[in-house]
Parts: sequence; structure tokens; C-alpha cells
Amino acid sequence: MNDYPNDSEFKSGFVTIVGAPNVGKSTLLNRMLGEKISITSKKPQTTRNRVLGVLHRTAAQMIFIDTPGVHRAKKLLNVRIVETALNAMGDADLLLIMIDVAASDPVSEGLMVKTLKKNRKPVILALNKIDLAKKDDLLKIIARWESVYPFEAIVPISCADGTQVDVLMEILEKHLPTGPPYFPSDTLTDLTERFIAAELIREKVFRLTGDEIPYAAAVTVDSFKEEKNGALVRILATIHVERESQKGMVIGRQGVKIKQIGSAARDDIQKFLGTKVFLQLFVRVQKNWSKDAKALQKLGY
Repeated sequence: MNDYPNDSEFKSGFVTIVGAPNVGKSTLLNRMLGEKISITSKKPQTTRNRVLGVLHRTAAQMIFIDTPGVHRAKKLLNVRIVETALNAMGDADLLLIMIDVAASDPVSEGLMVKTLKKNRKPVILALNKIDLAKKDDLLKIIARWESVYPFEAIVPISCADGTQVDVLMEILEKHLPTGPPYFPSDTLTDLTERFIAAELIREKVFRLTGDEIPYAAAVTVDSFKEEKNGALVRILATIHVERESQKGMVIGRQGVKIKQIGSAARDDIQKFLGTKVFLQLFVRVQKNWSKDAKALQKLGY
């Protein structure tokens, strides 16, 4: 049940977060929600799917859509990823564009601005990683973006330490349309626990393996069962890679790497579910899955 006040001034709407790979979109979403629902790593293109998170405030409900990084794509998987991001821009009431002030990406930024001009939605620009920029450089970046597009507001922030994230949330709320809440007040996301478990496992693959493996890896949850009246969740999952050599790297010598991945993933899944988790991982070779349309569909892309 909703427990929001019946107020004609209440605001609600969908806010799509868009930016180049690795600008901090998922980190920002997790910080605003106060919960980890979107995976993060220092490697670009960590997010592959649209991720929805619901922020409940006294007089507003913001439904955030975290999207994959916008970039010039060549591989079929990356083409699907960019399409997901750009299509999500058309579904929003309000767009939140994120720029990394410490590492400009002209190709990505050009694609986003081109799409903005077609959508004609109100847009807030968040300039992230200001903790890494000098004040004079930041002022020049703000001036440049003011000349590029008529943003409703430009907000310098740091997702890493939370600087001005509260200011950004106030500005986003101000620009939402009036209307009733879309979700009950206890809703955090529309993602299933099964999906989030798979994503948390994939995050550990990103973080704990070399540069080659993450982009060749996908995760499916084969079994997700509650036991002992919910006191234990038993999860069986498969990490899909493209070559036998990659399988060996994921497993590691004497199974050390797969144990590290499983242990780290289990800890995060237990925090999210609030219960004990038994996690068993398998590794399967599925040759060139990232270039195969049928394989991509089967794996959820």
C-alpha cells in the first residue's frame, strides 16, 4: 500500500541517467538510493542493462533509470548496449546527463547531444568527479556546456564523496511533473532478486579478473531457491565465457580465482537479501556469444 499524502502538489516521474562509460552513473544511483542495486567497477561498460531504482522523498517519488554507457559501438553486444541507453532517453520525464570533468569523451558527448535535440525533454547536467578538477578548469567546462545546450541546470558533483549530490536531488525534484506515485513506498527496484544476484556475480568477474575476461563474460542464474523458511537462499549460477583459455582464467590455478569471485559475490548478495546464501558457480564456454544474436537474446541482451 502507498502511504504518501494525498497532495495535489506531490511530484513523481522517470529520470533517465545517461553518460559515457565509467562516468559514475551507477555509483550516483546507488548513493541516491542508499542501497546497492546497480553494479560498479573501474572498467568501462560495466552496466549492460537498464536498471530501475525508486527514490522516495516526502513530497516526491523519483524513478531513476540507470543506463549503459553511450559510446561508438562495433560489436553486436555493444550495439545492443548503446541502443538500450539511447532508447531509455525517450521514455523519461526528465533527463540527467552525466559528464566526467576529469576525462572528456567527445564521441559519447556528441551522440548524447544529438539525441537530446531530438527528444526535447527537460535536461539536468551533472558534472561528476569535481574532486579531480581544478576550479579554473571546472569554470571553463561549465561555460562550454552552457553554450552547447539549454540545460535546466548544471550541477557540479562528486559521486565518490557525495559532494552536492543532495543539491542535485533537490533540483531534480523541482523539475519533476506533478502527479501521484507510481510505486508503493517500500519499492526499491523492479528488478528481481535473481537478476540482481547475477549482476553482483558479474561485478566480481569485472573486478577480480584481467582486462580480457569481463567483456567476454555473462552470468545466468540457473537456480534460486529459498530454504529453511527463508533463512537460506541456495543459488546456482553459470559464468559464460567465449574461449577455453578464458575459462581457465576465471577458474584460476587450483580454483583460487573462482573461489574469490564466489566469496565476494556471496557477501554482497547476503547483504542485499538480508539472509544467508549458499552460492555455487560454474563456468561454461559458449563460443563468440557476444557476436551471436541468438546467444545474446538467451543471455538477456
